[in-house]
Amino acid sequence: MVAVAAGRGWPYFDPEYDTLSSRINPPRVVIDNCACDDATLVKLDSVNRHGILLEVVQVLTDLDLSISKAYISSDGGWFMDVFHVTDQSGNKITDQGLIQYIHQALGDKSENAEADVETSFTKTVGVQSLSEHTVIELSGTDRPGLLSEISAVLTDLECNVVAAEVWTHNMRVACLVYITDQQTGGPLRDDDRLASIKKSLRQVLQGDDSQRLARTDFSAGVTHTERRLHQIMYDDRDYEGGGHLSKSEVDDNKIKTIVSVQNCFEKGYSVVNVQCRDRPKLLFDTVCTLTDMQYVVFHATINTEGHIAFQEFYIRHMDGCLLDSEAERQRVIKCTEAAIERRISEGLRLELCTRDRVGLLSEVTRIFRENGLSVTRADVSTRGNMAVNTFFVTDMSGNPVDRKVLESIREELGQTMLQVKDSSDYGKPLSRESSRSKFSLGDFFRSHSERLLYTLGLAKSCS
Repeated sequence: MVAVAAGRGWPYFDPEYDTLSSRINPPRVVIDNCACDDATLVKLDSVNRHGILLEVVQVLTDLDLSISKAYISSDGGWFMDVFHVTDQSGNKITDQGLIQYIHQALGDKSENAEADVETSFTKTVGVQSLSEHTVIELSGTDRPGLLSEISAVLTDLECNVVAAEVWTHNMRVACLVYITDQQTGGPLRDDDRLASIKKSLRQVLQGDDSQRLARTDFSAGVTHTERRLHQIMYDDRDYEGGGHLSKSEVDDNKIKTIVSVQNCFEKGYSVVNVQCRDRPKLLFDTVCTLTDMQYVVFHATINTEGHIAFQEFYIRHMDGCLLDSEAERQRVIKCTEAAIERRISEGLRLELCTRDRVGLLSEVTRIFRENGLSVTRADVSTRGNMAVNTFFVTDMSGNPVDRKVLESIREELGQTMLQVKDSSDYGKPLSRESSRSKFSLGDFFRSHSERLLYTLGLAKSCS
């Protein structure tokens, strides 16, 4: 709504106008367990806006749901999509609390703003608030023992680590650490103390090279941990490192990551095709990267065949332009490859579960370091009074951990306290190999209206 402000020469814009369309046409969420034999269909019709696809994928991913197929269309100002989802065991979604949570998270916020769903899913899944913690962001050059040094410094500065997530890729490290004051149990408020912590952590990241690039900062506002880690890695230009596929040389399945970008001039889109080993949260990682690179996904199709995932995105830059230059296309390819690889974990997976206490992370990572282990990825969390931590470790050279060293560590920490996971696959490198994608959005555009009904699950009724 635009009007001329009384007595003034400039127009007045009603602040309610921007949300008028979404209030007239609130999101419509349908969760269908009848249309597909082996998956639950989550369908969403909504007014389109930049970033909405990422928001939807983020909600489903944070609930640990696997997305085996998806169809997205957002031309003409309207966002219509359907996701085929299962739980981590491959089963349909039948828990009514979870179904209600999805309705609330994706549906009309005006109706649900005051309503809380009393289930285990009402926690801020994947999102951390600064009202309870102080959040530290770290990035720099990775090296063995770095997490041990960081946690030791925080313990010495009387900070308790309640959660942390660490990613490493191409010799770079990104880390989000959630801390509280050991004395008060709340966030740190003193500016001088925060400045001291920032300076100390920067020195740790730089090590013995004061010229080494390192960044320490404190988050402002609500932080989605995994999206922020992608952003930190992207800002740190980890995609420019050499040997993007070094994490996945060859194994029995021989699945290789292939990313390509081509322009479809007749339709007015640039087409990004991704083919790689399927894994949890893969769609979130690719959509997050495209969104943060300021590209808009107008159409997309996602499919999996066995262990292989196929993703096809029809995109434009936010200014409406295609990816005109070869340099820009190569940059999208490298950034997409990096987004896929950041979550691929090298090494042996160790899970630690014990009663939480101040200095626990420092003690555990010190023992790792003293026994010659390097942490390639870590997920540290606190649930009630219990610490639940996952570490991926190699030796200092990136090779598999010696079994005798591992048993010595378990003996020192406690056999029941530290568990070895995925040991049957340990020592086998991940692999990727090319296989021709059989799924394309080309047919989608040849018969848009008919295909749209099918892709949105509206052409098959519940029987």
